[in-house]
Amino acid sequence: MLLRIVDFETTGFPPDAGICEIGWCDVWVGDGKVTVLTPNDVLVYPGRPIPPETRAVHHISDNDVASAPPADEGLKKLWEANNGWGTPNVYVAHNAKFERALWMCPMPWICTRKIAMRLWPESPNYQNQTLRYYLGVDDDEGFVELCSMPPHRAGPDAYVTAHILKRALYMATVDDLVKWTDQPSLLPGAIKFGKHKGTPWSKVDPSYLDWVVNKATEMDEDVKFTARHWLARRRSDNR
Repeated sequence: MLLRIVDFETTGFPPDAGICEIGWCDVWVGDGKVTVLTPNDVLVYPGRPIPPETRAVHHISDNDVASAPPADEGLKKLWEANNGWGTPNVYVAHNAKFERALWMCPMPWICTRKIAMRLWPESPNYQNQTLRYYLGVDDDEGFVELCSMPPHRAGPDAYVTAHILKRALYMATVDDLVKWTDQPSLLPGAIKFGKHKGTPWSKVDPSYLDWVVNKATEMDEDVKFTARHWLARRRSDNR
């Protein structure tokens, strides 16, 4: 099975952003092994100027992309087969909601940010580069530091995400990761509101969790999903 990690550098945030760089990195899963392949990237013309505050992140200039092909041409590369490995079965991104807002791809997706919130809830945060160092993926067999540099460019970031995915695939199946991606986020850490603010979700009083699930009207879907998850766990533990 071939999983293709994608990463976009842009002029800003959807829906008004243009893509100025497309990166991808393939991961092959088979025979009990997870193999990260060589990353690729291409500059594309975003159709609008790159604001200075965005350029400060990825350092791509208007001159860099002035003669680049349009983004639609670059996106076609994401469908291409990888010689010897086949075509992608699943697409992956870190905070996949961002990439999916800019590229309508009907294939199954995995969001490594959502996955990290489930698998490593104690991480300081769930940014790509934070997880890189929190998980120590630089020390993994086969990790090539040159492929991961510089940060905040599409190819290197896709490569780092590929190694985060590799860690996740030794803890859960592809089907699990796709299923978790399609669900709301399971929030880590402590509850951030109300009388139980600061209490780990796993220790919040079940009656309060029940109120969040069934009576609270202004909670977002991630909060309700997390409350429902821990309410079910608490009821299961008490059987």
